[in-house]
Amino acid sequence: MSATGNNASQLALDGVGKRYHLKGNDIVALHGINLRFAPGEFVSIVGGSGCGKSTLLRIIGGLERDFDGSVRLNGSPIAGPGLDRGLLFQDHRLLPWLTVWENIAFALAESRSAAARRVIAEHIALVGLKGFEKAYPHQLSGGMAQRASIARALVNRPQILLLDEPFGALDALTRIQLQKEILRIWQAERTTMVLVTHDIDEAIFLGDRVVVMSNRPGTIKKEVRIELARPRPRNSPSFADFRQTVYREFFTETELAPDYMV
Repeated sequence: MSATGNNASQLALDGVGKRYHLKGNDIVALHGINLRFAPGEFVSIVGGSGCGKSTLLRIIGGLERDFDGSVRLNGSPIAGPGLDRGLLFQDHRLLPWLTVWENIAFALAESRSAAARRVIAEHIALVGLKGFEKAYPHQLSGGMAQRASIARALVNRPQILLLDEPFGALDALTRIQLQKEILRIWQAERTTMVLVTHDIDEAIFLGDRVVVMSNRPGTIKKEVRIELARPRPRNSPSFADFRQTVYREFFTETELAPDYMV
């Protein structure tokens, strides 16, 4: 069965909203977010800067506890961070005084048993860093450091991996390569993945579904199911059709033409 073939909701958001109180003013970041995520689904969330995408991810991750509505994982309310959710940020956040192996092991409660060492080794191989176990973060390229961060986020085998602009700080070629890598990892692990990104091509290339958010306060404008077989050539007419469908939520036809069509 494909990842999208299961209609059961693993993660459910109902009426989720978020307000910030800044110098006496209420800033509404999110309003009325209702979403469902099926087990093994890859969902991309796109929207303009400040629309609340990262805030939404932080709520799912349990890092934001003061919000309206409810977030449930397998029917249970999310009350804080947990090992059932892994988080991956734009910067790798590796501890500079630890090696690749030690950074990944740091995420485990017990890392010295034979079983734990086997799991660490499996995840280092999964992200293509075999041979770099003893390397320190400063000895790695940006892409390699982010691979190590992916391994660290997955080593506890979370049910959901939350990705907050994980490739935004990388050069274009490394970004494309890591997009392919995260897709390969998702196909191997079938972990539910939720990606926040500004890059619409990235959202379409990776996602089973693209959720388009409005400007602040962030609401759900549209959900676009990407019915394309993988791998997805970005220069194909079908890919271009989906790109235009998503872009239309941000721009009028006049704004899209002629530059967009070139």
